[in-house]
Amino acid sequence: MTEFVFALILAAVAGLAMAMQGSLNSVLGKNIGQLEATLVVHVVGIIVVALLLMFKLGHGDFSKFGQAPWYVYLGGIINVLIIYGVLASIPRLGVAVATTAIIVGQVSTALVIDHFGLFGLDKICFTWYKCFGLILLAAGTRLMLN
Repeated sequence: MTEFVFALILAAVAGLAMAMQGSLNSVLGKNIGQLEATLVVHVVGIIVVALLLMFKLGHGDFSKFGQAPWYVYLGGIINVLIIYGVLASIPRLGVAVATTAIIVGQVSTALVIDHFGLFGLDKICFTWYKCFGLILLAAGTRLMLN
């Protein structure tokens, strides 16, 4: 299996996990409250990652923490927005519509990040094919509303 195919499969599995996570978080939010569920999800995540690191499953180096650009740490704040946004939107829209809207937002943002090579990533030019794909995604989202 090539590295590309493996990465594609991994991305698909992440997408599957995101739909499951959003659904589970929404049910938790209905039971204990949306902000409370957001906190619980993060605490559980911290515990799991801490256990993985305790068993030496990480290959990084915490001593380089201060060498990363300041803005990369905004990911933690953005993660709160993601978790809360997903668990708050799914009960109102349903899993399929919310997930479809999320994907359109992700792809739109990803196209901008790729095109400009933001955050030090490689530039990947925007093309008319990608524009057409984005239009189809948006149209698909609209069709999901019916």
